[in-house]
Amino acid sequence: MTAVAWNRMGVMALVGFASGLPLALSGGTLQAWLTDEGVDIVTIGMFSLVGLPYVCKFLWAPLLDRFVPPRFGRRRGWMMISQVAICIALIMMAHLSPTSAAQMLAFLACVLALFSATQDIAADAYRADFLSTRERGPGAAVSVVGYRLAMLVSGSLALILADHFGWNWGSIYLLMAGLMLTGVAVSIFASEPEQPAATPVTLAAAVIHPFREFLQRERAWALLLLVVLYKLGDAFAASLTTPFLVRGAGFDLTDVGVVYKGVGLVATILGALYGGALLARMGMFRALLIFGGLQGITNLGFMLLAWSGKNYLLMVAVVTLENLAGGMGTAASVAFLIALCDRRYSATQFALLSSLSAIGRVFIGPVAGISSAALGWPIFFALTFVSALPGLGLLIWLRREVAGTEVESPR
Repeated sequence: MTAVAWNRMGVMALVGFASGLPLALSGGTLQAWLTDEGVDIVTIGMFSLVGLPYVCKFLWAPLLDRFVPPRFGRRRGWMMISQVAICIALIMMAHLSPTSAAQMLAFLACVLALFSATQDIAADAYRADFLSTRERGPGAAVSVVGYRLAMLVSGSLALILADHFGWNWGSIYLLMAGLMLTGVAVSIFASEPEQPAATPVTLAAAVIHPFREFLQRERAWALLLLVVLYKLGDAFAASLTTPFLVRGAGFDLTDVGVVYKGVGLVATILGALYGGALLARMGMFRALLIFGGLQGITNLGFMLLAWSGKNYLLMVAVVTLENLAGGMGTAASVAFLIALCDRRYSATQFALLSSLSAIGRVFIGPVAGISSAALGWPIFFALTFVSALPGLGLLIWLRREVAGTEVESPR
């Protein structure tokens, strides 16, 4: 890989870091805060609905294609606007309590997710415009690495500061607001894509043309359903893994922070890098199939942990294997989304595809909370394995279309 290519991969890693930091603060870290404050499990499950903007972001993605901020270009300008708003939302959340101001906290978490999703629209379009076909696997992998490193900071570090060093959650969220300013630096100093997509002349064109182009493809609706289902089993398990490890298996927050957030992050990074490297040799279809199968199988490890109880060795093994498989699957799925995009409409199309891929993560939370409370943890994790099977079946049916995304498109 040339020096220029390494620089491009470095930019992708930094963009991934900026995107990953706020997601944990409206997801797993927020769950830990609520759990630590004694909020009931059903309410914690309902709080996952604050992630709705990640599902709906395609609705305003055309605005980011059509309008260009006055400075730093279309992609980086919108990234900067979003990052400043994220900092403000985190500062306001830091001054609230889940027990006395749960509704306001949920509202601000929605605002945080809204601007985080907006940052993702610009960042994803930047990545889709930036990477060539042969760079998709490595580029997706290093983006996942940056993303997961950010989640180490806003996930593992936050839990360790709360449990081991006695920091209150307000101080932790203020710290994260300060760290988010690093994203602003990325937006200032990163360069624009060498061949940026042309700005649509009208808003109507920005709205209509991306959807029309995609839906004219063969089996377009099936491809969209595959995007929804591919990570469903993984999202189902992840939606309540933190509460399970604390309440179901009996580990304390430091255990969860070090093993699930820390060791799990390292495993995810290794899985993403290895998966990105394998993708170039295996091809898109085989990588998606094998990595997706591993994602489902490793969920069963949490079922064993639920049966065994508090077992540190088993916890480390289960978390390591699950995150290795998850990192591989994530690298392949991100590369697949990039491959599906027409570069003329990368912002809107990637927003649509990534919104669909987030449906499982957002809407599965309430179902997960209710099912785990009613059926118990072992059956819950068995269900997460079963929920991975429809996506794999659909992937096999769409083998020809998936394999076709590896061909360099003239679009």
